Amino acid sequence: MAGTRGWAEYWRDDSRGLEAMHARFRDHVYAPHSHDAYSFGVTDAGAQQFHCRGGLHTSAAGMVMVLNPDDPHDGRAAADLGYHYRIVHVSPQIVRAVLADAADLTDHADPLEVAASSASAFAGSAVPLPLFTRPVLGDRRLADAIAGLHAALAADASPLARDERLRAVILGAHLRGATRPPRIRTLNDGAQREAAHRARTLMREAYPEPLPVEVIAEAAGCSRFALYRAFSAEFGMSPSDYERQLRLRHARSLLAAGSAPADVAAATGFADQAHLARWFKRAYGITPGVFARGSGS
Repeated sequence: MAGTRGWAEYWRDDSRGLEAMHARFRDHVYAPHSHDAYSFGVTDAGAQQFHCRGGLHTSAAGMVMVLNPDDPHDGRAAADLGYHYRIVHVSPQIVRAVLADAADLTDHADPLEVAASSASAFAGSAVPLPLFTRPVLGDRRLADAIAGLHAALAADASPLARDERLRAVILGAHLRGATRPPRIRTLNDGAQREAAHRARTLMREAYPEPLPVEVIAEAAGCSRFALYRAFSAEFGMSPSDYERQLRLRHARSLLAAGSAPADVAAATGFADQAHLARWFKRAYGITPGVFARGSGS
C-alpha cells in the first residue's frame, strides 16, 4: 500500500475480525474507499487530510480518526513531510459484544471470538451499533488508548492485555464521539471488592496457566467490564498487569535458583530474553542478569 517515500506494515487476524496498520506516507494518495469494520486511528506525526461524511477533515499529530463501517473516505498528506499513523479495524460484531458486556446484557462471550461466528448471532441484541458523526477527534487519552491497542495486537500481547485495550478503545470512543452513550452497569462497593478478590485468587491459583478473561469474569460473578474496573480500583493494576507480575515473580525465583535468563524467559511466557529483561527492569530497576549475579551474595 505504500507509495514512494513511504512504508506500511499490516497485521491481520481474519478469524477474529481485527486488523492493524502502521504506516508513513508522503506521496501516497488513497482513492475513495470504505471498510466493512469500524476504524480507530491515531496520527503520530505530520498531518493527513481526507474527505468523509460530506466534509474535508484534517488529522494532525496526536489526533484521533474514527470511521463507521461503509464510510467512504480518501486520504493524502496535509504537510510536505507527510504523515505517520496507526489504525485498527474492528468488526461490528466485536464492537457490539463489548458494548453489550459493558451493559451486562450478554453471557460475557469473548469479543475476540465472536467474529468467527455468524453476524446474525447478535442481530437481536438490545445494544445498537454506534454511529460516529465526527471523523476526527482531539483527545489525547483516546489517542494513547488506540496506540496501546495497536501495540498489543502487533506484538501479539497476552489475551488479557489485548482484551483490556480493545475495550478501552471501543468504550472510550463511544463515550466521546458516538451519537448515544453506552449503557454501563456498575457494581456497588462491596460486590466490586468481592469480585476483584475472587478474580485475583483464581489467577494466583491457576498460574502458570493463562486464563481466558471470560473464565475470570465468570468466577468473579460479573461482566468483563465490571471485572476490569473492580480489579483496577481494588489493586491499582489491571488483570493483565497482575498476570505479568505473577510471571515476573516466578522469573525472580527461577533466577535466584540459578536458571539462565534465556531459560527463565521461556519458562515464564516472555517472547525472549530481551522481552523479559525489558519488563524485569521496568518492575525492579535492574536486569535479570544483575539480579541473578546478586543472588546469595
